[in-house]
Amino acid sequence: MLFSAWSMFSLAQVQDNLSETIDNKYREDQFYASITYNLLVNNPERVSQSDFSTGFHFGFIRDMPFNQKRNWAIGLGLGVSSNSYNQDLYITQDSGTISFSTDATNLGNVTKNKFTTYLIDVPVELRWRTSNPEKFKFWRIYSGFKFSYLVYNSTKLRSSLQDVKLSNLDVFNRLQCGLTLSAGYGTWNFNLYYGLNSIFYESTQIDGQTIDSRAVKVGIMFYIL
Repeated sequence: MLFSAWSMFSLAQVQDNLSETIDNKYREDQFYASITYNLLVNNPERVSQSDFSTGFHFGFIRDMPFNQKRNWAIGLGLGVSSNSYNQDLYITQDSGTISFSTDATNLGNVTKNKFTTYLIDVPVELRWRTSNPEKFKFWRIYSGFKFSYLVYNSTKLRSSLQDVKLSNLDVFNRLQCGLTLSAGYGTWNFNLYYGLNSIFYESTQIDGQTIDSRAVKVGIMFYIL
């Protein structure tokens, strides 16, 4: 009788210790890092991409669960990113005036032509996952928006006849936003970004046509607690 009572008391103590060990207020996926392949869509005629265009993204997201199981949450974050785009939209400057062209006649053999943007990102996500305080590998689907502010831009044109390097041009849209989606299991997650507005300002034109190029980024997302 005494042995049974002692066993029940010991079991209760173990359960209490376990309940104290398990974090019932846990949060998920606080830091993120992503590598993307960058595409340009909605381009003017005769504008296309060339070579491989990459993006690197890193930041912190505050995970805020809003249900008892803590498998639904809102994520609000802050990050930085750099994005390069290799294409055949030639950007040059003459007497302070920026011009765009797809004609390489006066450039000779073009070996490199790209522009790069450096952004401060603010992601906002609606998060669903199958996690719990003891499960470190789980399914997740995070969807939302990303608002970005352009802090720096540069262009590089290299050809057999001239090299043109420009920076901080006022033709790039300072404020950019897009839809985001991350989904996967464990470490490996598919990541997608679709830009809702143009990389360039509406006043930017080529041959009388507005340059309404938008970014689409496809890649792999890594989450770190």
